[in-house]
Amino acid sequence: MNTVLLAFSGGLDTSYCARYLSVERGLVVHSVIVNTGGFSDAELQRIDERAHACGVASHVALDRTEQLYTSVLRYLIAGNILKNATYPLSVSAERVVQAIAIAEHARALGVDAIAHGSTGAGNDQVRFDVIFRILCPEIEVLTPIRDQQLSREAEIAYLTEHGVAGDWTKSAYSVNQGIWGTTIGGRETLTSNMPLAKEAWGEAAKLGTAERETIAITFEQGEPVALDGVVMSPVDVIRAIEARARPYGIGRDMHVGDTIIGIKGRVAFEAAAALVLIKAHHVLEKHTLSKWQLNLKDQLSLWYGQLLHEGLFLESAMRSIEAFYRDTQQHVSGVVNVELASERFTVLGITSPSDLMRSGFASYGEMNRAWSGADVKGFAAIAAIPSMLSRSVHGEA
Repeated sequence: MNTVLLAFSGGLDTSYCARYLSVERGLVVHSVIVNTGGFSDAELQRIDERAHACGVASHVALDRTEQLYTSVLRYLIAGNILKNATYPLSVSAERVVQAIAIAEHARALGVDAIAHGSTGAGNDQVRFDVIFRILCPEIEVLTPIRDQQLSREAEIAYLTEHGVAGDWTKSAYSVNQGIWGTTIGGRETLTSNMPLAKEAWGEAAKLGTAERETIAITFEQGEPVALDGVVMSPVDVIRAIEARARPYGIGRDMHVGDTIIGIKGRVAFEAAAALVLIKAHHVLEKHTLSKWQLNLKDQLSLWYGQLLHEGLFLESAMRSIEAFYRDTQQHVSGVVNVELASERFTVLGITSPSDLMRSGFASYGEMNRAWSGADVKGFAAIAAIPSMLSRSVHGEA
């Protein structure tokens, strides 16, 4: 083994990995960071400088924001997917796309190993390992932090000893920011009852204000293609909605779920655009899809969200569900009006050429033209037969 590609974030753990793999293992270390919409140019430049200060032979930043949308986010919108009816799977979506990009870059470089700085406690270690084993099983995976179970103090001492300077002061909160939302972990998320401190959230200039505004989101075959009539790419629609909704404090919540390795986890998140888009899209679907399409989508969305969370994005079942989603979105086109206010939003209504409420068959609770009262009596009699038979044999349930 001579060369290794390190997934590098510029933090303490990956900085330690860069020096350790070079000094202790004698490897030529190349590093990569995959940007899925969470880093500014200035931040990427600082990470590049840190990587070279740690002695890497090369460092590259790969932008995969558009791929994140095309490969994953469009289906999270199509499926109206919220994990445990709460969380839009912000990190899960990013990690699988990042892992795929790293695996492809590793094969292009021809390295002998891939390394990442995950610990042994979280979800990301599994997501990375699973993708790497599927896409490049011939490349060994190295995880110094997980294998050595190092303390922060030991990592800092090692970097200092080997001439890597830096402010390694531990932040009170760990923050992961991306285009599909920001997750926040801290002392409160290690408890079951404490709310996140106000200062841990991002700035919300309009929080508590009486101000309101309405935005109009245009969907075309299930994808967001315009905001307030201005046509733009889906990625730009997401960014524009985030810029409009986040200042109101919209999209803040706490998610409690089961980690991949089976323990309970709690994390705060702020995902204004994701929640607004999913809710707006869902309302549009309720106007344009049949009852059984909606029923099937609800069931498959549980599977899609769970498989994505578990890092099984490359499972063949995911492509099958995506094909179903694409088929269901043929008539999900129209404009959804959403009102933004302090800490909440409301879907006001939709307009769509495929709105099934605009049919001439009937009005709910009013008149109908497609059937008679006698037809309904017969329908009800037939619908009751299975339960009547069961009760006659088994008695009351």
